[in-house]
Amino acid sequence: MTGLVARSLDATTWPDVARLVESHNGVWGGCWCMAFHPQREGGPKTAADNRRDKESLVREGQAHAALVYDGADCVGWCQFGPTDELPRIKHRKAYTAGPSTLPDWRITCFFVDRGDRRRGVASAALDGALQEIARLGGGLVESYPEDVEGRKVSSSFLHNSTVSLFERHGFERTRRIGKDRWVVARLVLQSALGAGLVSP
Repeated sequence: MTGLVARSLDATTWPDVARLVESHNGVWGGCWCMAFHPQREGGPKTAADNRRDKESLVREGQAHAALVYDGADCVGWCQFGPTDELPRIKHRKAYTAGPSTLPDWRITCFFVDRGDRRRGVASAALDGALQEIARLGGGLVESYPEDVEGRKVSSSFLHNSTVSLFERHGFERTRRIGKDRWVVARLVLQSALGAGLVSP
């Protein structure tokens, strides 16, 4: 992880994210990480729609992520936010069948540039997200990663990363919501210093 620095997503860092996403054709079929935000009116959205809407959310302060930089280049991110900002998750039916208390924060997706995978970028992004959550007040943080132990899974399909990554960052499994998908949770305390991530 040498040389990797985490920064927060905002209007000043948006162009760096946009360059990374555009170099990967919008990521996951042009999603621009909009799938977890509230459903929008109208029919199916194009990649251009998603880009426009994501940028609007960022500039309005309604989209959160910890970005990972290697020098001047953004090479990955971890998206997080309050539950009302990210209400949509995979395996919702199984999720809602369980305990009804919602977390304060959700971590919904990761992305790492194809040339920078297996360098610890996802770990740095998760660490950055937890630091930012602490700065923003802390609380119960939840995510929905996959257990890949004993299975070979392409990293490009692990949009919510792995259970083992979260466990290394202090999360615990709370319940299963899919064959290999778990709810993991961790309490994050508010940062006493209120220090955020490194500014660009």
